[in-house]
Amino acid sequence: MAEYEQVHTSCPSCGSSDARSTYVGGSSYCFSCGKNTQPNKKERMIPTTNETKPKNTRPFITNGSPTAIARRNLTQETCKKWGYHSAMVDDEQAQVANYRSRDGKLVGQKIRYADKRFEVRGELIGLYGQHLWRDGGRRVVVVEGEVDALSVSQAFNNKWATVSVPHGAGSAKNHVAQALDWLERYEEVVFMFDMDDSGRKGATECAALLTPGKARLAELPLKDPNDMLVANRAKEICEAVFEARDYRPDGIIGANELWDKITEVNNVESQPYPYESLNVMTHGLRRGELVTVCAGSGIGKSLFCREAAYSLLKAGETVGYIALEESVRRTALGIIGLHENKPLHLEKDVHHEALRPAFEETVGNGNFFTYDHFGSCDSDNLLNRIRYMCKGLGCKWLFLDHLSIVVSGFDGDDERRMIDNTMTRLRSLVEETQCGMVLVSHLKRPHGNGHEEGAATSLAHLRGSHAIPQLSDMVIGLERNQQSESEANQTRIRVLKNRFSGETGLASTLFFDQKTGRLNETDIQMYPAGDDNNQAMDENAPF
Repeated sequence: MAEYEQVHTSCPSCGSSDARSTYVGGSSYCFSCGKNTQPNKKERMIPTTNETKPKNTRPFITNGSPTAIARRNLTQETCKKWGYHSAMVDDEQAQVANYRSRDGKLVGQKIRYADKRFEVRGELIGLYGQHLWRDGGRRVVVVEGEVDALSVSQAFNNKWATVSVPHGAGSAKNHVAQALDWLERYEEVVFMFDMDDSGRKGATECAALLTPGKARLAELPLKDPNDMLVANRAKEICEAVFEARDYRPDGIIGANELWDKITEVNNVESQPYPYESLNVMTHGLRRGELVTVCAGSGIGKSLFCREAAYSLLKAGETVGYIALEESVRRTALGIIGLHENKPLHLEKDVHHEALRPAFEETVGNGNFFTYDHFGSCDSDNLLNRIRYMCKGLGCKWLFLDHLSIVVSGFDGDDERRMIDNTMTRLRSLVEETQCGMVLVSHLKRPHGNGHEEGAATSLAHLRGSHAIPQLSDMVIGLERNQQSESEANQTRIRVLKNRFSGETGLASTLFFDQKTGRLNETDIQMYPAGDDNNQAMDENAPF
């Protein structure tokens, strides 16, 4: 056996049943997903000798003749039309597919043996069968295998243009690109690739190369056209071609689909904040949204988030909580303390058994997960943990405190770019997992009094990047004058951005009870004229 001979096997990477080719030397390549592997020493087969000829110099197979292939349900007429014939090759029975140039000259052969090995001689130029059809016409069907090409052709009595890419869906885009000029001469190009993930992906990639409106994608009830032919369902192959749907890039929605979306039941999942006045303005927390909470240092961002997480836990929701500036013990004690109405983290002696009921009703109820980061905040690992919490553990709500530490895990010194990248990845995670994410972000110092002295928050004060307000669905600012004798424990909640309803401004006033460690809502206060309630958003900050 020469080194260029190959065996078709299933691919463990993409799941394709026969796209992986294993060479005599032990290396393999998947023509579907492009995975290339090299053998270890134990896997290497007997090396070839110097007598082995390069594959492109071996003579073409000229013996044999087209005959019916009963196992494939292919007629002699079809095989004769395509020049697909059986022959003895190196004392083995094989099937030979001839690749010809536009003028009919034989330029390459793909030889398929009974055990699914295949050999290529010459060069597989263009699309298989391209020479059989005129340049241009009403419709051409593109498949991902020679036998499939014969199957579709036979279903149409060998009268409709059908071609195949040489090496399956994985490399189809390159071959279609090379034949694009010829394909564009047809009014309609139908891609009928295998009904698996790699086939659908390859068909979509190829369709995107063509002039908009020309490409169509066909669907089959079985894996491929030959499976349909073997099952005596040739009529359905034709129907699939006629009923092929227009290729449309992801995200483009037509009128019929739009009506379905408009009339579908609104299943937006929401949960209330623990503060009624804030709920009136925001309409609560929703899954699939990213909420950014911002404030100056020591204002109470973390406490606000713990209150929200505790409220969700009481409602029976599954919560993931990642606090990167504190230990998991501190996080757990903080939430248990809310339940007990006492700042447990300040107590020197924590009576374990006395806390057991509170533990089991909060962080120990099976619906709370956190991340022990051990002082390491590698960004990629962190984002993977978030994905696992949401998709693997079923967390519907995820709290991340805070953004600056996440950014610090990236290499580089361009803070703005790193924040942009981080926010984009967090936004993508929200879209992917449909969790509700609450993110803590710091503010840059404003002119005049700082936020620790009661300065009003603004979108323009978000530190580092416009990506924070742009990619957030909701931005909530907390304001407190720590230096005031009368208002040191009063926190104002200001909604800076509200994509859901558009309502912004001062929403509520909270009182920090030092004895209980709780943030409690006070009566809504009226702010005098001239106060910046319902302030306009910074015109330079994008939505």
